[in-house]
Amino acid sequence: MRGTAWGAVWAGLILCALLGLAWGGRQMDKLADKKLCADPECNHPISIAVARQDYIAPDCRFIHIQRGQVIYVFSKLKGRGQLFWGGSVQGDYYGVQPARLGYFPSSVVQENQYLKPGKTEVKTNKWDFYCS
Repeated sequence: MRGTAWGAVWAGLILCALLGLAWGGRQMDKLADKKLCADPECNHPISIAVARQDYIAPDCRFIHIQRGQVIYVFSKLKGRGQLFWGGSVQGDYYGVQPARLGYFPSSVVQENQYLKPGKTEVKTNKWDFYCS
């Protein structure tokens, strides 16, 4: 390749990297100001649920769910966001890679095993709705 061609390639790579940084990590709108959890850190699952239908995540705050998947429910949003729960898909929770936590509509799952009462009210913070 000639020098000008390499320059164009490098310019394209730099542009892609900068766009990735700009879109990569950002705070999204809050879905709710409070959530219910099993503990103050929301580290323990409240329940285990099974997906009754597929759900396609509209943005990075949410998780994709396929019918029949097992979901660990870690939080239930309160107030204006009360229709959404936070959790992870079973394969992510015990897998080698870290779990991908996200929100999903409570209407797409059926709770079938209660692990701990979700009675601890916790304020949401910017990291609850941060996309990376």
